[in-house]
Amino acid sequence: MLGTFAKAFRTPDLRQKILFTLMILVLFRIGSVIPVPNVSIQGINQCQVEVAQGQTAGLYSMINLFSGGAILQLAIFALGIMPYITASIILQLLTVVIPRLEALKKEGQSGQAKITQYTRYLTLVLAVLNATAFSTLAVRGQLFQGCTTPVVYSDAIFPTVVMVLTMTAGTSIIMWMGELITDRGVGNGMSILIFTQIAAGFPAGLWGIKEAKGWVSFLLVLVVGLIVMAAVVFVEQAQRRIPVQYAKRMVGRRLLGGSTTYIPLKVNQAGVIPVIFASSVIYLPILYSQFVPEGEVSTWIQTNFVTGEHPIYMLTLFLLIVGFAYFYVAITFNPEEVADNMKKYGGFIPGVRAGRATQNYLAHVLSRLTFPGSLYLGLIALLPSAAFILLDANQNFPFGGTSLLIIVGVGLDTVKQIQSKLQQRNYEGFLR
Repeated sequence: MLGTFAKAFRTPDLRQKILFTLMILVLFRIGSVIPVPNVSIQGINQCQVEVAQGQTAGLYSMINLFSGGAILQLAIFALGIMPYITASIILQLLTVVIPRLEALKKEGQSGQAKITQYTRYLTLVLAVLNATAFSTLAVRGQLFQGCTTPVVYSDAIFPTVVMVLTMTAGTSIIMWMGELITDRGVGNGMSILIFTQIAAGFPAGLWGIKEAKGWVSFLLVLVVGLIVMAAVVFVEQAQRRIPVQYAKRMVGRRLLGGSTTYIPLKVNQAGVIPVIFASSVIYLPILYSQFVPEGEVSTWIQTNFVTGEHPIYMLTLFLLIVGFAYFYVAITFNPEEVADNMKKYGGFIPGVRAGRATQNYLAHVLSRLTFPGSLYLGLIALLPSAAFILLDANQNFPFGGTSLLIIVGVGLDTVKQIQSKLQQRNYEGFLR
């Protein structure tokens, strides 16, 4: 493996792509630690010392995860890639609902470029809303619950507007960086940036467990994390291959067809999207309890949801993930469309009639695959809550469900791209 890795750097164009990607990632991490104007670094540090990290992370955990902790430092890239992810999910869902977007999707590359442009516009709108919300919380002293130290120098309108504009501009730069990596680097740019921000929190999380619980718990978490990561790799690679045969047909004077291929259906067909959906939905009542702290409803929410360890919270999150997994698979994989395309080009599944029977067969297989896949996503997402109960390390536990899924998925995809480029040159893969 090391010899093949050296060959990747000896290949001029691949070496240039890898170095360019690393340069962008360095700039990206620098922007994640530089605070926006009007922010007091001393105040931020003091509040992070006074307030337990777990109390704040429960409210902003998803955004804090995708920003690598930059949101709690009010950095230039504080919003991270979260607005772009949200915009992409919204556009993907609207494609099923709005006929105009569905027509653009079917137009091919030109239509996809138009949808990408809409995604950028929506990202900027969401970035303005998120930046306004977090800047307002910082100015009012509500970003760190329980901290009385001010984190901004001035609460006037103009400094607050500058903070909002700076965070929004940071989101625009992140989108540009991601597109640069996609065009001139290695892998998918946005995915690489998410991978970087999540991986940046691993050393601090592991060291926090060592400082709090000692070397025994540290080694235990490390071993369990590696085992879970290996299991995630195994499940992410697992797929059901449905064989498809194409009948021979005459096109002019040529005889075409007669080939055999397969439809790969992954066990985790939905990816990490259901976890993101469920995490976003379950934090809505938590946000409500923060803005309306008085009342029986808010008290019940703060008791059962904020800590992330209550059985009601864990059961609710699990059921939401399972439900969203079925929902997302249903809107992203259309058995009717696949069956029609197979029938149009003379393809059929052995032992299954073309048309409606093929559609019902694909829907049945997909439903059976989604069930274990959704259970797998739910169990992986509950790892931080289990870590809190067993190790009292929820706020520092780095092997959370969302982070593991993203790191494994992006890592596998990037390795495959490097492997394909090496095979074009040396006929030898990145991993032997």
